[in-house]
Amino acid sequence: QVRLVESGGGLVQAGGSLRLSCAVSGSVFGKNVMGWHRQAPGKQRELVGVFTSGGSSNYADSVKGRFTISKDNAKNTVYLQMNSLKPEDTAVYYCNVHGLGVYNYDFWGQGTQVTVSS
Repeated sequence: QVRLVESGGGLVQAGGSLRLSCAVSGSVFGKNVMGWHRQAPGKQRELVGVFTSGGSSNYADSVKGRFTISKDNAKNTVYLQMNSLKPEDTAVYYCNVHGLGVYNYDFWGQGTQVTVSS
């Protein structure tokens, strides 16, 4: 059974930084992409940053230059470094593993709350 557990959220002032972690346990088969999404109150869940199948990373325009996604394969952990945080970054952040092609699966963590005060 695949399990994703996020941590590292919290309350931070605008301009501050946080690093989120996502520990992945269990066996994930086939080609997939791993990334971070977020959902603010009253809004739809949106992509924040993702590793593509080619190994590069893509980001939402709203976080480019401020957020960085990375991973430690030895620890099966994906990170989201968030710098220069803004109040509009306030949301629940979710880690995701999405299967590609014939590998039709989506695994989600429980989410971690990030609150940025002005």
